[in-house]
Formats: sequence, structure tokens, C-alpha cells
Amino acid sequence: MDLTTNLDSDGKLPNLSSTIEDLRLVANHYQGDCLALLELLRTLEQLHREICESLFLESLPSNRQALYNLLRDIETSGGWPYIQRIKLRSLLDVLSEAAIEHTPDLEDSVRVDGE
Repeated sequence: MDLTTNLDSDGKLPNLSSTIEDLRLVANHYQGDCLALLELLRTLEQLHREICESLFLESLPSNRQALYNLLRDIETSGGWPYIQRIKLRSLLDVLSEAAIEHTPDLEDSVRVDGE
């Protein structure tokens, strides 16, 4: 198994470049639309899972030399692909900060009778 057969000089699949650019355009189009971007991330995560659990597992090496080459490539080319999920605590912190920024001062919101 030659792991570099289909890679370009940057170490990427050449026919993937336009797809990556399309995904960037979609993400930029929905900039500021949290729900649309969340759906995009969910779709990418699902695609990652599908490729990993079916196509990738089926293509794993069947001999030691090929396995060694795969592990060497993983080590030298950036490790195992991982899609990070935002931690709930981080999300709550961002929401708390946003709520504080948009909450008027207590003095401004409390009216004293007769004023």
C-alpha cells in the first residue's frame, strides 16, 4: 500500500481542494447563523463517522509492513483526524458573557417610585 500515491505536493488529495473551498464558501455564507453552522458541523461529523466506520476500516492494512507505513504516516503527517466537540462548559461560559453584555445595569433597570 503506497500512502502517497494520490497526494499532491502539499500532501493533500487534489480532487478534494474544490470541495474544501465549497465548504468554506458555505460556512462563510452562513456566518452569524448559529443554527445553520451547527447543522454544517453535524453534517461534517456524520460524514467523518461514516467514512471512518465503513470505508476506512475496510481499507486497513492486512500485513505488518503496510500497517507500519500507515502508523508512520499518522505520526509524521499530523496524527489521527479528530472532530472536536465544543465542551458544554465553554458554551455556557460564552452564553453567560453574552447575557452579561446585554443586561442593562441594575441601576438603569430599577425605577424608584416618584422619579
